[in-house]
Amino acid sequence: MDYDFYTTDVFTTQRFGGNPLAVFPHAAGLDTPTMQKIAREFNLSETIFMFPPEDPANTCKVRIFTPNLELPFAGHPTVGGAFVLATIGQVALTGTETEIAFEEGVGRVPIKIFADKDGAVTRAVLSAAVVPDVVGGAPDAALITEFLSLNPGDVLTHPYKPEVVKAGTPRLFVPVKDADALARVDIDLAKWRKQIPETRSVYVYTADPDLNGADFRARMFVVPQMGIYEDPATGSAVTGLAAYLATKADQQNGTIRWTLQQGVEMGRPSIIDFEIDLKDGVCRAVRVGGSAVMVSKGTFFV
Repeated sequence: MDYDFYTTDVFTTQRFGGNPLAVFPHAAGLDTPTMQKIAREFNLSETIFMFPPEDPANTCKVRIFTPNLELPFAGHPTVGGAFVLATIGQVALTGTETEIAFEEGVGRVPIKIFADKDGAVTRAVLSAAVVPDVVGGAPDAALITEFLSLNPGDVLTHPYKPEVVKAGTPRLFVPVKDADALARVDIDLAKWRKQIPETRSVYVYTADPDLNGADFRARMFVVPQMGIYEDPATGSAVTGLAAYLATKADQQNGTIRWTLQQGVEMGRPSIIDFEIDLKDGVCRAVRVGGSAVMVSKGTFFV
């Protein structure tokens, strides 16, 4: 059979920026080994496949693959997949805001699609199915400094500090002092495996962005088993960062919003908007969103 696909650049308004994604809007008939091979053929951070929903109240069931393995949830495929479905007309818009939901490995993921008055899709925002947990267990800052190949003092310990946050899988979040330190990160994989073998990814961030209007700048590194090394835009990681920032917020109730840039060092600048809802100092909801642009369409022969 032949399967139509689209590619889109996610978390950007400029083609060839952001995080590229392959989208298969009609994937019924594809089995797991074939989807994994297709994802490896595209060799992008992720490829998303859409199937009929198990619950007719939802839009579709989706499966997400890196070049090497399947993920229960990922942010940029969720945002980009929703953007593509609405742009090609597979999701009917109900005005300037349209609500849909994907069935993912973590559960039901609500998504809000935004369009301008002429019906052009502009952005999508997901609501995390589960608020990530700050689980602790981060290595000592000196050890982190060593496997990031940084200098003493580059890794912060106050007011932000390294933390492990579980958003599907555990991820180590590491604050560094400035954009210069962020740019100098060079992962020593042998030391990583020795010091945090249970952690598949490390998210290094700073409150020293070089983009007006951004609050943070970040880089995302992944162990080789996932088939990628550095990711230009990582929505699932941003849900974890949001949950951590909630523990530091002075505000006890209401909504706090931030903007983050990622992928600059890779030549694929990305802009991710995210926000949390707080009640009595506890994070009750996390939302992550951004823009996307269509790049290509084609047919995959299976």
